[in-house]
Amino acid sequence: MATEISFTVYGTPAPQGSKFAVVRGGKPIVVDDNKPLLTTWRKAVENAAALALHGTWDTQYWDGPVGIEVQFIVARPNGHYRTGRNAHLLRDDAPRHPDRRPDLDKYVRATLDALTAAKAIRDDSRVTDLHAVKSYARREQPPGAFITIREIWEQEP
Repeated sequence: MATEISFTVYGTPAPQGSKFAVVRGGKPIVVDDNKPLLTTWRKAVENAAALALHGTWDTQYWDGPVGIEVQFIVARPNGHYRTGRNAHLLRDDAPRHPDRRPDLDKYVRATLDALTAAKAIRDDSRVTDLHAVKSYARREQPPGAFITIREIWEQEP
């Protein structure tokens, strides 16, 4: 049985948005504030995980404690770049890190739920070690995520 697997997800990372209640037809319903983008991102994670896991593990999912490392790559806004013949260069005042919304923890929530749906892990409660990073893509790099799932070995008490 493999003890670690890594794969790449291509697509725009989406946060697991906040939910809120609205009244429709006299009945309250719960609505996710980022449904279309979230659905696309979760499906991309599920598909990449399924491809990476095919024939790798004896079972469909890891049932014990797991560690997850994930690096989210988000596209830089066009306003971070210069114009004209220097359009390939970053502006001097462009931030180095994506320290604005969406929040990193909301990216993680969406991705862990997708890994559970893909049956890569039994449940996101099994994650006992988590390292997540949010960084900007280079100009030619597509957005997405690099994900590693590894088994956490049980220790003697």
